[in-house]
Amino acid sequence: MARPDKIRLGDSLVQQKLITQDQLLFALEQQKRGGRRLGRVLTENGFATEEQISEALAKQLKIPYINLKLYNINVEQVRLLPENQARRFRAMVLEERNGILLVGMADPTDLFAYDEITRFLKRDIDLAVVTEGQLLDSIDRGYRRTEEITGLARELSEDLGESYVDFGAMASSAGVEDAPVVKLLQSIFEEATQVRASDIHIEPQEKKLMIRFRIDGALHLQTESDSKISPPLILRLKLMSGLDISEKRLPQDGRFNVRLREQGVDVRIATCPTQYGESVVMRLLRQEGGKAQLDKLGMPEYMLKRFREVIGRSNGMVLVTGPTGSGKTTTLYAALAEINSVDQKIITVEDPVEYRLPGINQVQVNEKIDLTFSRVLRSALRMDPDVILIGEMRDAETAQIGLRAAMTGHLVFSTLHTRDAAGTLFRLVDMGTPRFMVASSVQAVIAQRLLRRICEGCAEPHVPSPQESEWLKAVGVTREQHGGLCHGRGCSHCNGTGYRGRMGVYEMLEMGREMIDAAAHDNPTHFAQVARKHMQGRTIIDHALEQMKKGHTTIVEVMRISNQVED
Repeated sequence: MARPDKIRLGDSLVQQKLITQDQLLFALEQQKRGGRRLGRVLTENGFATEEQISEALAKQLKIPYINLKLYNINVEQVRLLPENQARRFRAMVLEERNGILLVGMADPTDLFAYDEITRFLKRDIDLAVVTEGQLLDSIDRGYRRTEEITGLARELSEDLGESYVDFGAMASSAGVEDAPVVKLLQSIFEEATQVRASDIHIEPQEKKLMIRFRIDGALHLQTESDSKISPPLILRLKLMSGLDISEKRLPQDGRFNVRLREQGVDVRIATCPTQYGESVVMRLLRQEGGKAQLDKLGMPEYMLKRFREVIGRSNGMVLVTGPTGSGKTTTLYAALAEINSVDQKIITVEDPVEYRLPGINQVQVNEKIDLTFSRVLRSALRMDPDVILIGEMRDAETAQIGLRAAMTGHLVFSTLHTRDAAGTLFRLVDMGTPRFMVASSVQAVIAQRLLRRICEGCAEPHVPSPQESEWLKAVGVTREQHGGLCHGRGCSHCNGTGYRGRMGVYEMLEMGREMIDAAAHDNPTHFAQVARKHMQGRTIIDHALEQMKKGHTTIVEVMRISNQVED
């Protein structure tokens, strides 16, 4: 196609009545001050969405707009343009049509980018408009480092050969960036960040080394390599995290920070001796995670309203329960972000500090030097706090200190491992906490789980199997409601899994007069019965079924959650 004309985006949006002249002038003024792109300023102020701006641009230029969420990218075509150029020019090769390459660009009016892409590809190109957010997600998928990781692992294996290698000398030469072990680790971390992995598992087997990523709660094999690369890889990680490199018989844990694509990532590392060498698991904690907002968590509207009222109180305890990895800390930080202000002194006691939140005091527990939850908590109470977050109620002493703080004018947030909201108070009593203290201090309990979300790129209607139909019937879903059921068939967006991303499902038990009276009852079963009656129609399972009927998640996921809650 011919070189595109330079157009004024703002004037085009006003002409198409997407924004007003006043909104354009306001955005242009902000653009002058901050130097950001006009489109980004408009979306940040809520004047227009990325999709609306892209569609308007496509209309003005008379070229197609492509929704990349519904587009299956061709990796071979994508890689015709190197990754650094794709990111620099916000462009990606989408496909080949009759010898002409279709290139998606976030800003097709960038004539310098157009000229550079044409010069590099040396082919005729047609342009399409894509949104910047979707484009960057697609670039992450299109330039995955699976082959690079496998190749570097092979290179490292060949370098080691069969003879003894002084791994200490290799690891201490951190400045040698072309060392295969350094390149391999860098590629592993970059790949894990691109695919939104929460954990990296490095597991030595008898004849091979397995590297797996946990994505959206499920483990995926990333690569397999020769088992002899395991020792230098793990030794390098131990050096990075300050662990004892000579100790291979005992478990160790530590942490370090890496910076990937201008994004800080905290890495928690745990090693454990196994039959074929040390196994390593690394949890990746992205430092911008503290920006979670309550209204973005996906709580039902009625629950969100009540929860906001509860966290606005000046004292009492709010508990969030669920298994490991169910998003409890994210919910608590969203609550802290909501009430964080200059007139509130907020102290958190955590192991580890998972998110950074400006304006609050965050304390890292360290068991090695006897800096325990209970010890830090007693100290925190002398710091005149208004709000305290206790990372986890691990023992009776911590629970009692937290409950006393809630009784004496502090708002206390914490987490607990229980199956549902109804069983939480019984768990506290079982830990040795006096019943009266639990009944008078706890204001509300939220139980939550994470469900995998159906990939938008490959979602399609799903007809339940006979077994699924029986289960749906048992939980009260009629055949008439089967029409909204969906699943993902698998595509490049979701790496063939049918799922992309996760959503929270919740239930909330608020401690009113009836619940307090039930908590004081000697029979714990009585409290559970009253609690379930109180939450009837508003349980985790009810919320999960609602998401399933809307086509957001699958029957399989809801059945999995149901089994966890009801076991």
